[in-house]
Amino acid sequence: MSLGFVFPGQGSQSVGMLKELAQAYAEVKETFAEASQALGFDLWQVVENGPKEKLNQTQVTQPAMLAAGVAVWRVWRAQGGPLPASMAGHSLGEYTALVCAEAIGFADAVPLVADRARFMQEAVPEGKGGMAAIIGLDDDAVRRLCQEVRENEVLEAVNFNSPGQVVIAGAAAAVQRAVAKAETVGAKRALVLPVSVPSHCELMQPAAERLAQRLRHVDVHPPKIPVLHNAHVRTETEPQAIREALVRQLVSPVRWVETVQKMVTDGVTRLVECGPGRVLTGLNKRIARSTETLSVYDPPTLRTALPTTNKQ
Repeated sequence: MSLGFVFPGQGSQSVGMLKELAQAYAEVKETFAEASQALGFDLWQVVENGPKEKLNQTQVTQPAMLAAGVAVWRVWRAQGGPLPASMAGHSLGEYTALVCAEAIGFADAVPLVADRARFMQEAVPEGKGGMAAIIGLDDDAVRRLCQEVRENEVLEAVNFNSPGQVVIAGAAAAVQRAVAKAETVGAKRALVLPVSVPSHCELMQPAAERLAQRLRHVDVHPPKIPVLHNAHVRTETEPQAIREALVRQLVSPVRWVETVQKMVTDGVTRLVECGPGRVLTGLNKRIARSTETLSVYDPPTLRTALPTTNKQ
């Protein structure tokens, strides 16, 4: 059995996430305490008690999801969970994968993703950009839809999440036009997402330039576990190539379908989502139907996912 680990990004957060795991394993609160020290405020307090509006602020969500994924990973390893053959993360989750692969230190990554979030929010004022999920159209049909309604505004297909589920991003008005037209060209559903930033489209270019400058001051090492990058679905070992992949990711689509397919082609037979929620597990089931897909976010799911030899 070959193991692959995947880490969720923004959108999987919820108030109270990892509460049961934190009650059972000290590593969770220890990880959040490290993150809080780097940020200068109590991140676990926000995660545990909210309010939801605070947790959903991009600059809080990104460090919270990073810490959550790393916390689950640390519990997994402390309980004797084996190392995976490869890793990947969805958008922000790529940073979690790089931390768990020891390419970037956790203490460096927490303020880095907080800055990434700030750069993204400052690149496009709130309300000027948007994202929407288009359900039931193939990839090319979504690309055509974007071309037909963009009217000289930015509108791109940016998250290829699973067959028949593509997220678009761009100028808010263009996103609304696409949602209004989607069902007339065959989409089953089209819904605007509750986000404040149009991620992974060319509107993020100013943020990408600032991120490139910021990454110059971050120590990056060759990962100890291969990490597939969103932007080009390849692994990198050179620190500068990893930095460039992270910069490119901000203005490039998340090629999740191809990422999961590559892991399976490379021999992964068991895919474990490491972090709160089951968003990626749902996508992975649709992408790789013959591959075992699991989530780890509380004691029962941890026990299910751990190899039999680790179970008492």
